Amino acid sequence: VQLQASGGGLVQAGGSLRLSCAVSGSIPRLNVMGWYRQPPGKQRELVANIGSGSDRNYAHSVKGRFTISRDIAENTVYLQMDSLTPEDTAVYYCTVRNLVTRADYWGQGTLVTVSS
Repeated sequence: VQLQASGGGLVQAGGSLRLSCAVSGSIPRLNVMGWYRQPPGKQRELVANIGSGSDRNYAHSVKGRFTISRDIAENTVYLQMDSLTPEDTAVYYCTVRNLVTRADYWGQGTLVTVSS
């Protein structure tokens, strides 16, 4: 399974960005796709994930500001980020989890920088 994330960049506080992650290869039928982030000097944390049935989970810190979605036909997962704050600055990683084997696959990360 290969994941290619894109859409990161520099944005001012209050602005928006949309991250995309194209997934290819032998994608497990039962899976959860999601986004993690790693702020500078901190541990990686879950941002949001979405199941095959479009059930969604969000970190408390992004609920109401971020929206995760997926295009099953295109094997792409998106993260719409609105009302960004400097605390959202991080490298964002997309993931796919195989719900049967519990194997996790990771993309290369895309940097989001929010200036104050």
